[in-house]
Amino acid sequence: MTTDALRGPDGGLRCPWGLSAEDYVAYHDDEWGRPVHGDDALYERLCLEAFQSGLSWLTILRRREGFRTAFAGFEIAKVAAFTESDRERLLADPGIIRNRAKVDATLANARVLADWSEGELDELIWSHAPDPASRPAPCTLADVPAITDESTALSKTLKKRGIRFVGPTTAYALMQACGLVNDHLADCVAREASGAR
Repeated sequence: MTTDALRGPDGGLRCPWGLSAEDYVAYHDDEWGRPVHGDDALYERLCLEAFQSGLSWLTILRRREGFRTAFAGFEIAKVAAFTESDRERLLADPGIIRNRAKVDATLANARVLADWSEGELDELIWSHAPDPASRPAPCTLADVPAITDESTALSKTLKKRGIRFVGPTTAYALMQACGLVNDHLADCVAREASGAR
């Protein structure tokens, strides 16, 4: 079987991106692809995936604590209450990505989500998880899609509900990161441990 998995320092095979930088190892092994639930937790991931658009995930990962501090731990109710002075503070904060469109989308999305019932975002996102039996485990990075029918549908549904900055590629990255799909390579040590679908 052809595989792109690489052997890590512990001898275990991993997705090659998971060994490409020291910061990635723990994220790959302990977080990426593991099921995430809860509206605030999913809002955080949605925001971070939007901020990552056009950038390296490593850039976001290295600033994640800065993002959490700047955006009140991504608690939807708190971010929804941010004022214009909070927006100006964010646009001047070197601890985050100071992209005006992405900051504005993060604030606008919190205001939209604040009107949803508890658990509604979680339910909506997870309703788009594909049947795990419908997708074989990827053996190479070429087997991992950038978008799928499910991510396109999730993107359309979120946009229809007023959520901004979530195209099909961003939606698929969210699905991968939050365990709706398991895109760890077939022989990656984190695949079974992830508990993802």
